[in-house]
Amino acid sequence: MAAEEPTETSAVQEPLDLIKLSLDERIYVKMRNERELKGRLHAYDQHLNMILGDVEEIVTTIELDEETFEEIFKTTKRSIPMLYVRGDGVILVSPAVRAGI
Repeated sequence: MAAEEPTETSAVQEPLDLIKLSLDERIYVKMRNERELKGRLHAYDQHLNMILGDVEEIVTTIELDEETFEEIFKTTKRSIPMLYVRGDGVILVSPAVRAGI
């Protein structure tokens, strides 16, 4: 029988292996409190603490109009050259290819 060639799926043994494949690549990170980060992954650990570079942070806030009681969504963007992300605030991590960024 011919030996199987390694594929991306066979290289993934544990969930963190997917993160490992994204080292030095752009990723999308969804955080608690309606925060989203897009940046280049420089390092991470088993707690999902991460070091990101060239980060764009998007914060979405919801305000209530007192007269009409209508929800108003506001987004704030900022650029950060280097950012430490604490893992306990991470909800989702997606490689750039899958996130479309």
